[in-house]
Amino acid sequence: MPSNDEKRASVDVDGVKASYLTAGDGPVVLLLHGTYWSRVFLPILDDLAAAGLRPVAVDLPGFGRSGGELTPKTATVPELSAWVVRFVRALGVDGPVSIVGHDIGGAIAQHLLLSDALDVNAFALVNGVTYDSWPLPRIAQFSDPALVAATSAHDLVGIRRGAVAAALAGAADDALVEEYLEPLAEERVARSWMALAGAADKRYTLELVPSLRASTTPKLLVWGEDDPFQQIHNAERFAAEVPNTTLVRVANASHIPTENDPRSVAAPLAEFFAKHAVGKPAKG
Repeated sequence: MPSNDEKRASVDVDGVKASYLTAGDGPVVLLLHGTYWSRVFLPILDDLAAAGLRPVAVDLPGFGRSGGELTPKTATVPELSAWVVRFVRALGVDGPVSIVGHDIGGAIAQHLLLSDALDVNAFALVNGVTYDSWPLPRIAQFSDPALVAATSAHDLVGIRRGAVAAALAGAADDALVEEYLEPLAEERVARSWMALAGAADKRYTLELVPSLRASTTPKLLVWGEDDPFQQIHNAERFAAEVPNTTLVRVANASHIPTENDPRSVAAPLAEFFAKHAVGKPAKG
C-alpha cells in the first residue's frame, strides 16, 4: 500500500493549510472523514483512481495533517460543510462532484448533498452516521467543557485506543492502531477532535430526512456488517426509505471496512462513481 506521504498534497483554505490524500486524474470524488482522519481512505485510493476517478480525501481543519484548530462553533456540521465547499473551490473545482462520507463525515456529506453550495452528482456513505444514530455516549461526553479542559492529548490517545481497535477489528494490529492515533498526540489536534465530538448533534441528520426522501441523486451505502457503532440496521433503514439508494454489505468488517476488506469497499464505489460521476479534473 502506498504511504500517506506519497499521496499527500495541500492547498490553502482561509489562509491555513488543508492537507489531503489523492490519486488519479478524473472527476473528483470527495472523501470526508469523521472522528478519525483521511487515513481511513488510503486503502481504496488506487482502486478508485484505476476506475478513472480522482479521489480526494481531505483532513478537516485541525485533523490529520491539516493546519488550524476547530472550536465548538466551527466544528458543527453546517460550519464544516461550508469549509468543505471552500476547500473544493480552492482545489479549482467548479463543476459537479461526488461525495463519500464516513462516520460523522456522513453527516457533512448529507448536508452537502441537500444544499445548493455544491453540485453533487453522486453520493455514498461508508459506515456513516444517519438519523439519530449519533453521537454515541463516549462521543457526547465531550460536550462537557470541564471534561475537555481536563483532558490532555496524552489522555485522549488513551481514551481513544480501545475505540480505534474496535473500529479496525481484525485489521487492528498494534502498528495500525498507533498510526490511526498518531495525530491526536498533538494538543491542537486533540482539542479539534474534542470540539468535533462536543458539537456532534443528531439534529443535523434528523432534520435532513424529509429532503433525503425527496432526493433523486444516485446513492450508495457500503457497510461493514459488524460495525458496533454505526450498525447495519441504520443502513437498511436508509436504503428502504431514501430513493435511488443501493446497499452493499461487507462481511466480516467493522466501522472502518476500508481496512478490513479494501477491495470489497473500493469495487462498488468505483463502479458506482465511474457510472455517475461527471465533471472536470481538479486543477490542484
